[in-house]
Amino acid sequence: MTNANEPAALRGAVDLSSLAARAAAPGDAGTVPQTASDALVRQTDDSDFAPILELSRTVPVVVALWASWSEASGALVDTLARLVRARGGALVLAAADADRSPQLVQALQVQAIPTVVALVAGQPVPLFQGAQPDDVIDQVFDQLLQLAAQHGVTGRVAEGDGANGEAGAAPEPEEPPLPPLHQEAFDAISRGDYAAAQQAYRTAIAQDPRDSLAVAGLAQANLLARLQGKTLDQIRNAAAANPADLDAQLDVADLDLSGGHVEDAFGRLLDLFPTLDQPGRDRVRERLVELFEVVGTDDERVVVARRRLANLLY
Repeated sequence: MTNANEPAALRGAVDLSSLAARAAAPGDAGTVPQTASDALVRQTDDSDFAPILELSRTVPVVVALWASWSEASGALVDTLARLVRARGGALVLAAADADRSPQLVQALQVQAIPTVVALVAGQPVPLFQGAQPDDVIDQVFDQLLQLAAQHGVTGRVAEGDGANGEAGAAPEPEEPPLPPLHQEAFDAISRGDYAAAQQAYRTAIAQDPRDSLAVAGLAQANLLARLQGKTLDQIRNAAAANPADLDAQLDVADLDLSGGHVEDAFGRLLDLFPTLDQPGRDRVRERLVELFEVVGTDDERVVVARRRLANLLY
């Protein structure tokens, strides 16, 4: 089971294409326990999952797999609905009746009811199983939003939109279009093609070495590429079994940062730094500098970590 405090990175290996391709079938989609459906809280099942999957490319979607025979799952859906609404449109809840959604249960590898999974840019992020207290769910939501932001999924849904209509974005000032190479990289990240994103950002940097956004974008693409195909359990188990394995520790730092545990990621590498030989120190320093770019060089946590790294170096 995924730690409730720690969403995993995007699991690109999970194929939801068959669900996305299904046409919506007529009929009732089931009734969400005690919770009214609207733009922020929706009902779904195998026959009506394509709009939910597409919506996740704009705003993170929390998918709750529940069942009428599970009293705990009904209460959890009500709690999730309340906490999602409190986020003011930054998240959407899709409640899926597991009995009506066997393909969804299989695709998301659900092993217990209730199970909660997020969708970001069309890819699943395991969250937790079973009931959780409000404060734990809020922490998970915080980390989910950070992970979604790393993938460019930062839209919002207007609460007043009808349940049967299209999700509407809250009015925001129109942003200028991205430069062509940045747009190419963004599109590549959205479809999980991190190699193409890396190449686009490298080209942008070659054309303008002062392009700080391309530098930060390349660091993010590198991070996502390193995590692709790896699961939380694999990474954590490898690091626990091999505490002296630098590659394993670097993977955990990547995982921590991708899940929003920024101080943990920096602290792990900075604690490790003095124990390494010079080649190992060089690798850790290079990885830290890259992770600083992912978080943002003006972030206070980066400032503190950079100062500590400088003390270790000199």
